[in-house]
Amino acid sequence: MPTAILTLNWAEATSEAHNLDRQLKQIVAKSREGFVFSIDLQVQIHVPDTKAPKVISMVGTMQNLVNEVLQAAVGNHFRDKLQSMQAVQFIETRQQVQEQAFEHIKEKLDDYQVETKGVYIQDVVFPPDMVRVLTEREIARQEIETYQKQKDAQTQRIATEQAKGTADMQAQLATSKVGVDIKQNNANARKAEADGEATYIRDTGAAKGAEVEAVGMARAKAYKEQVLALGQGPTALVNAIDAVSKSGQTFVPNILLVGGGGQTLEGLAAQLMGVLQSRQEKEPAGFTPAQPAAPDKPKTTDAPEKKPPPPAK
Repeated sequence: MPTAILTLNWAEATSEAHNLDRQLKQIVAKSREGFVFSIDLQVQIHVPDTKAPKVISMVGTMQNLVNEVLQAAVGNHFRDKLQSMQAVQFIETRQQVQEQAFEHIKEKLDDYQVETKGVYIQDVVFPPDMVRVLTEREIARQEIETYQKQKDAQTQRIATEQAKGTADMQAQLATSKVGVDIKQNNANARKAEADGEATYIRDTGAAKGAEVEAVGMARAKAYKEQVLALGQGPTALVNAIDAVSKSGQTFVPNILLVGGGGQTLEGLAAQLMGVLQSRQEKEPAGFTPAQPAAPDKPKTTDAPEKKPPPPAK
């Protein structure tokens, strides 16, 4: 019973140190979609010298261990594993399949007090159809990556050109922005000036209107108080005389016609009314002075009218 590490090959070649693997062949397995694989496998085992008697007692010889235990455990494991997987999945997860095979073989050999030192998938022989499919798929993948790289390069070039153009136009953009700001400020200034002027005109007009209204109301109130104090006739006469004095016109007419029975007062009143009418035409709009009342006419008597003396002959 050899107690050194033994290397067993499931392949066309055999180990030169011993002939224990002379009957071992490539493991042939079929994937889930029907592709047939040929797998070259290498397994390393070790029988400790302290346990060699027990191993001999269980298997008899090391050749029996290889042919009856290892060959069945290894072959059945890979055939069952590949039948549950797609071919591409087996290729992509080859390292994981190898680790699972190590755990499976170790568990089987532990029952016989034999140590498992390593399990290695040496080579996988793919069927021709599988090779063609994988080749076309890889070419397509490489083309996609190439096109994506070219697209990324063009995108980067566009971004670079845009950044360069923006940098070249930065001065013009700054000038244009300043011009827009100046125009906006001028427009705001003109609008503010127009709003201020409109507000001034509105407020001034309102103030003037209020002034005219206040003056008119004050005069109307004064006239009312004068009427209550003096009577309607004297009030009209006082205001008429005041108006004539302010107008600068001659108060006493150049030609005075005197009649009997108070007709002189009537003439003077008529003269004053003319002056007031002339002044009223010069008063601002909305101002209406109180109209003086006509003086009471004196009572007439039945005394005979005096005739002028006849002209001298």
